[in-house]
Amino acid sequence: MGIVTLVLPDFLLIALGWALLHLLHYRSEFFSTAERLVYYILFPALLFGSIVRAPLSLAEASTLIGATAVLVACGIALAWLAVPLFRPQPMIQASLAQCAYRFNTYMGLSLSLSLAGAPGQSVMAVIVGCAVPLVNIAAVSGLARGQDTRILSELLRNPLILATFAGLACNLLGVQPPGFAMDTLQRLGACALALGLICVGATLSMQGLGAAAKVMGWMIAVRLLAMPAIALLLAAVLPLSSLEKQMLLLFSTLPTASASYILAARMGGDGRSVAVTMSLGTVLSAITIPLWLQLNPF
Repeated sequence: MGIVTLVLPDFLLIALGWALLHLLHYRSEFFSTAERLVYYILFPALLFGSIVRAPLSLAEASTLIGATAVLVACGIALAWLAVPLFRPQPMIQASLAQCAYRFNTYMGLSLSLSLAGAPGQSVMAVIVGCAVPLVNIAAVSGLARGQDTRILSELLRNPLILATFAGLACNLLGVQPPGFAMDTLQRLGACALALGLICVGATLSMQGLGAAAKVMGWMIAVRLLAMPAIALLLAAVLPLSSLEKQMLLLFSTLPTASASYILAARMGGDGRSVAVTMSLGTVLSAITIPLWLQLNPF
């Protein structure tokens, strides 16, 4: 029950977001504005601050970064395995593929803090910092096929990628922002997690199941079942610390991010199917996350 009680607060915040929209009738514009605030300001502040504070050296972190890259690559490969298996329409496939390898960063950093305190959150920040550019390159590339979209410009405008590279640069170069700046970033980051999870709850939707149901089920299975199994295998064979293994497993269990829906909608993809897949995956992860963490042999 210990794992369940650690995970429960995050899912209660998600449920609160759903209740505010559907039961208390908060305007959807409120949540879209809050989501932009989190995405462009609060969460980049949290990510930057966490990476800067992480006790990081390139040599020591190389194994963890490599494990993260392999895990993400496996998720991408499994996502596109749906093409020969189910033969979906190209835009449906490109839209839904994200749901197999993108991850809810809000939950990751929040749960890592609950499970292992500040050291755990710092390790998770390194994992996220490595994974964010990879999953965004894969997602944008898939959705941009056959379009005039400039992939590089999409990536350079991504605030999470910018915050990641800025944090890594400051950390590895030994540049420490002033204390008042770090305190400000910490306060902004504290706002990001709770508000971000509430916004996730407001985006949950179960309307839109249809012809893409098999592909949606495949992406959820990859995200919640295959990815944790791969993470356990990587943790067993690579020389990672116990904390790094725990955080890598936690990262692998996270449901997909609401940013998947935003990107699909902005780039002319199948946003409705993505929203349903994200919602189902988030709800099911309330069961799968505690189970995987309970099975953690490390």
